[in-house]
Amino acid sequence: MEYAELVQESIGTLVVNKLRTGLAILGIVIGIGSVIALVSLGQSSQQAIQSQIQSLGSNLLTVQPSGQRSGGVAGAAGGGTTLTLEDADAIKNSSTITTVKNVSPEYAGREQVVAGRNNTNTQVIGVQPIYASVRNVTMSQGSFITDQQVSSMSKVAVLGSTVVEDLFGTGANPIGQTIRINGQTLTVIGVTASRGGTGFQNQDDIIWVPLTTAQKQLFGESYLTSIAVEAKSAEVMVDAQNEVGYLLLARHKLTDPADKDFSIFNQQDLLNTVNQTTGTFTTLLAGVAAISLLVGGIGIMNIMLVTVTERTREIGLRKALGAKKKVIVTQFLIESLILTFIGGIIGIGLGVLASYIYSIVTASAFVVSLQSVVLAFIVSAGIGVLFGWYPAKRAANLQPIEALRYE
Repeated sequence: MEYAELVQESIGTLVVNKLRTGLAILGIVIGIGSVIALVSLGQSSQQAIQSQIQSLGSNLLTVQPSGQRSGGVAGAAGGGTTLTLEDADAIKNSSTITTVKNVSPEYAGREQVVAGRNNTNTQVIGVQPIYASVRNVTMSQGSFITDQQVSSMSKVAVLGSTVVEDLFGTGANPIGQTIRINGQTLTVIGVTASRGGTGFQNQDDIIWVPLTTAQKQLFGESYLTSIAVEAKSAEVMVDAQNEVGYLLLARHKLTDPADKDFSIFNQQDLLNTVNQTTGTFTTLLAGVAAISLLVGGIGIMNIMLVTVTERTREIGLRKALGAKKKVIVTQFLIESLILTFIGGIIGIGLGVLASYIYSIVTASAFVVSLQSVVLAFIVSAGIGVLFGWYPAKRAANLQPIEALRYE
């Protein structure tokens, strides 16, 4: 019997039992669709986090003071007072450091901010003009902090878009308006373009002021909470990290790196950690979805076994008329493959559609991995062969006489 005839006969057999065929296909559709949609969700989340981290600055190192040591154990990063403006200037001007492009000293703290009858609790960061370049800050209204404002300790502020909404309302123009921070009145001179959150901090919920104003008028501190260091390229980030580390050890009169009173965070290390974490999360999601594929395959095997039982007399008659085992096996495998191929195609379509709808609803990137689509289709074909083989062999091994006597 020709393969075309076997395919035609298999389709006719499946069409006869539409409900059973539909239920068998449904299991594969759910499995394939779930795998593609969940892998897409994981990859979309990974891409979003990567872009948000990179939007904070390229080739970035962040130096933070370590907390006070107690019994040889260092406190949390960012909890100390060991970094100064002189440290930042030394990194910027040192002849021994050849891999650093820009240096941005920063002082950050949370404060209650008031504008008229509205108020919000947000992060206030004291910065110099170079901050905008290092941290990729762009303006939507007004201007950023200037050198003159830093040197004169001007009472001016630049607001993130979320702060503008909280204090002045949606669509308001706050330029020239005043806000109060810790008893000091500051004039708004600019609003930054929206950048969104990173999962750890909303980059639009920040107020920027001159560094000198933050240290001496708002917080009354002389140290820095961090120093952002921009390396000249991604290739020299490790060298920059080492050069900055050794310089600060020398400035702080420390000979053993284990005793350092600061920590240096590499942006690339953070990206690698995020990629590893989201990759594991995506794999976990795909594994959970793959369970439904297994269930769908078992469903197909059960239905094929039922089909074998119902068609026992037919199989016996065909074998009595000379049909070979190969023909019987091939027909049942074709029926199983048709079920999984149709389910796979529909599942791929639904998975891609679900990913597209998710990207629209969440305003995230629409990411569908070609690899996951191809893999899902191959798996669907494999399920057809794997779970269709046993029923096919069982049908082919029936003895003609016993099959014809079957009631």
